[in-house]
Amino acid sequence: MRGADVRRRARRVHRARPRPARGPPRPGHVLHPRADDHGRDAGLRPADGRRGPRDRQPLLGPRLAAGAVVRRPAPRARPDAGGRAEGDRRDDAAHAPAVRRDQPGGGQRDEADRARADPVGRRHPRLAQPQPHGDRPAQRRGQTRRHRAHARHPPHHRAGAAPCARRARPQGLHVRDRLGAARQRHARQEVHEPVKGYDFEGPALELGALVREDGTADPSERVRIPVRMMNRHGLVAGATGTGKTKTLQLMAEQLAGQGVPVFLADVKGDLSGLASPGTPGDRIARRAADVGQDWAPEGCATEFFSLGGVGEGIPLRATMSAFGPTLLSRVLELNETQESSLGLIFYFADTHGLPLLDLKDLIAVIRYLTETPEALSGIGGLSASTAGVILRALVNFQAQGAEAFFGEPEFDVHDLLRTTPDGRGVISVLELPAVQDRPQLFSTFLMWLLADLFETLPEVGDPDKPSLVFFFDEAHLLFEDASKAFLRSITQTVRLIRSKGVGVFFVTQTPKDVPADVLAQLGARVQHALRAFTPQDAKALKATVSTFPASSYDLERLLTELGIGEAVVTVLSETGAPTPVTWTRLRAPRSLMAPSAPAVVRGAIAASPLLSKYGTAVDRQSAYEILTARLARQQEPEQEAPAERPTERPAERPAKTPRQSALEEMLASKEFRSLARTAATALGREITRTIFGTARRRR
Repeated sequence: MRGADVRRRARRVHRARPRPARGPPRPGHVLHPRADDHGRDAGLRPADGRRGPRDRQPLLGPRLAAGAVVRRPAPRARPDAGGRAEGDRRDDAAHAPAVRRDQPGGGQRDEADRARADPVGRRHPRLAQPQPHGDRPAQRRGQTRRHRAHARHPPHHRAGAAPCARRARPQGLHVRDRLGAARQRHARQEVHEPVKGYDFEGPALELGALVREDGTADPSERVRIPVRMMNRHGLVAGATGTGKTKTLQLMAEQLAGQGVPVFLADVKGDLSGLASPGTPGDRIARRAADVGQDWAPEGCATEFFSLGGVGEGIPLRATMSAFGPTLLSRVLELNETQESSLGLIFYFADTHGLPLLDLKDLIAVIRYLTETPEALSGIGGLSASTAGVILRALVNFQAQGAEAFFGEPEFDVHDLLRTTPDGRGVISVLELPAVQDRPQLFSTFLMWLLADLFETLPEVGDPDKPSLVFFFDEAHLLFEDASKAFLRSITQTVRLIRSKGVGVFFVTQTPKDVPADVLAQLGARVQHALRAFTPQDAKALKATVSTFPASSYDLERLLTELGIGEAVVTVLSETGAPTPVTWTRLRAPRSLMAPSAPAVVRGAIAASPLLSKYGTAVDRQSAYEILTARLARQQEPEQEAPAERPTERPAERPAKTPRQSALEEMLASKEFRSLARTAATALGREITRTIFGTARRRR
């Protein structure tokens, strides 16, 4: 409200009873008793309405002298309980007996009258306290005119405004102390407890039970993941020893029970327990009772694989041509220039009918191109220095035992999609303890499997359950020092493979290990505890909290206080909307939470129908044999000219027609021979480079 309106209202209310002045007014001035809505003195005003020198003072004037009569008009308010309108209450206040401030108890009665007239003021302790200097509120340093006007006429005192409650600001506290008090209030708030967020109509995986604010689990509040949303991908993260492996085991055995095949990598060797039933114990019994789980020991149908037969498992191999230059450059740690040169070498082998099956084939092609540089003159040369770097990297790679990883028979990814006769999914476990010292190798092999699935499987749209769920363990090894082209290929694969019915779950320690473009494609989040002992850990913790949907949890505190077997979970519902962020106590797996006995693993491998298919390596004719034979022919001395033939005339042949002569000329031409050689190569071996440069022979 503007000052002119305030003064006009004050004159209208108090014009009938002038107040005695503190002294004789100056000539030309008359005393106009004025007050604002709170009864504060407004000073003097000239008779002609102009302002004088003494009137240049704030609207809140000096304190009243002793003996001055004060009459307080009641502020406008809503009708009281008796039904009296605000005008009636103002008339009552206008005819109230005058109170002298010098009388005993006068000040106290003023405050009591104001409290009765302003019931809302009791909700605002700062406004209800007695103020010095004629009830003028103490103006703090730095207050603007707008702040002072708001203090004189707060919103709940204006005409027609409803009373409102406002929390008083803590007095006498430093800014940091007030922030700490706010955080404590936030921590004491009751967290959001989902009631219907995890109730789904279709089949779902049972992860665990909701944990309430006091740390007890509520078995009636189940946390679940819809099976049909498992192809929306996900992330399982957490520090070492927080229970990520057991979470994988829990999800894998439930997916297999729903008829979904599963592939996962066993880096440490403890996931082999999926093949054996669990062992009952007190800890499992307590956990099952805590989360309301009907626990019973049960094993799963499991296949064990190994990279190239290194370790226990059915050998998993890939041909060098199928692996491709992009993934191989990742394994060899080549730069972009060397990667492009390696791609040129693969192109030469593909177009000249030189099958690249193993490492020795690729080494033979590189040596051939360095000795005959004119072979690449039409498509760009290969410098000797670049070829030397690639060749040395391949030789070192071969010396480390990588020869066993490449060759034939090549693994068919359709063998990962098998189910048992009773309809349960088969869990394929890639045993990696023997090669865990070469993380770049096995992480790149996992990416080759995923790329091959993307190129091989047909489009299925949005099925009721996925065709395969792929758990990518130690995912941070895949993204470390990766080139931009490699990251783009991974992002594109994750985006598009959903329509092939494949779900991908990345397993790592912190979400920041996964690029943002890939993280945006992950619908399910199972976040175990994080540790924050260093500034880098604290920064990673804040980044992790920022990736979750908004919730009433103090996630920055909760993620550091989670126990083993507890996680913060959010998934996609059947409608595609994210479920509430939930503190969850996870269930115990039914299978053995330890490595299976070696006899159990060897028995599963011997009984597998895939052992006869992939157990024995095959070394057929390839680029190494072809180039070796060609080089041998070039080095042979020229044979002596053949003996002179008899001079008898051969029998005359019938004359050729013009049409036959033209056909023979065409068949003998250089262009036709080149075209025929290319066509024969394409018919015998058609190679198509895919998103990662991988290749697949037409079956």
